[in-house]
Parts: sequence; structure tokens; C-alpha cells
Amino acid sequence: MNSNIDIQKFNEQQTRDWLYNVLHSGNVVVKFNKLNGDERVMTCTLKEDVVPPATKEDPASQKKVRKVSENVCVVWDVNAKGWRSFRWDKITGVEVNAD
Repeated sequence: MNSNIDIQKFNEQQTRDWLYNVLHSGNVVVKFNKLNGDERVMTCTLKEDVVPPATKEDPASQKKVRKVSENVCVVWDVNAKGWRSFRWDKITGVEVNAD
């Protein structure tokens, strides 16, 4: 996967902010290792016109809930059409031009 940023820096707030900005502007392919060790490649976004509106029935749709842990990034999985998450320290690659 292509990345313009050093993957090791996802533990730094500046790099996380960069990824959040990119996610809010379009699709991003994030490659990461799940907690069980499996590799996952996910096309995801936080673009407002793509993610569904927040509802009480779906807490992950609410912005305040998505910020629960600073170790985890909650995103909309474009292919699965659902909320998913990954740990910042498990990212192995980011492809920005994924639209």
C-alpha cells in the first residue's frame, strides 16, 4: 500500500489528525492487523454525505461515541456499509486516493 506518511507516526496526534482530515474528504484504504493477528484491508470514510445520519439506535453513528477511545479510530466501512474500527498502533498502510 502506498502512504505519504511514516506508518510508525500514527501514535502521534498530528498524524492522526491528518488521517481524520483525509477520511472526512473521501475514501481511504487502510491496511491494519486485527487484534487476532489477521490482516485486514478496509475502504473507509468519514465523509458527511456518505455516512448515515446519527441515530439513538446506532450509537456508533454519533460523533461523541466515536471518540470514546484515543487508541481506536471508528470509521464507516464503504463496502460493508457499517461502522468499523481499527487501532492506531495496528495500521500497516494507508492509500489515500481510494475513490
